[in-house]
Amino acid sequence: MKKIVLVLAVFCIQLGFSQKVKSLKIENTERQEKLIELSGNQLTSYNNNFLKFLAALKSSDRKGSNELLSAKAKEIVTDKVYKKLSEDIHFDRTLKIFKSGYKPMIDGNSYPMIQYKYADDKSSVPNELVTVVFEESGKILGVKPFKK
Repeated sequence: MKKIVLVLAVFCIQLGFSQKVKSLKIENTERQEKLIELSGNQLTSYNNNFLKFLAALKSSDRKGSNELLSAKAKEIVTDKVYKKLSEDIHFDRTLKIFKSGYKPMIDGNSYPMIQYKYADDKSSVPNELVTVVFEESGKILGVKPFKK
């Protein structure tokens, strides 16, 4: 009998301390998302910086390409990365802007991004893309060639 009373007491105490949520209000604490597309001035500026970077990469001008990289990218980029990047990007083919916008990163910030496709690729979804992420200042944060 004592065991039954003890079990009932435990259940009654749990029911007494439980609470019901009568109304639930969800607040959006995330900051406002940036525009999906880049403006014409930003697109032109970022595109010119990337073309300068490609020219420096093609001519193996390490100093010239380092000037166009952001401080975060300079810490990570080594000679192996430059070599791999110059192997993966085809300099004999023309790059054309495929898509632009903002890319969310691991640190929680969104950075301007331009995706390039090769001009001779006529498919609706390109087989090869080069994604370039920039800082707001125009410095290159990352370059990633992608093949299907």
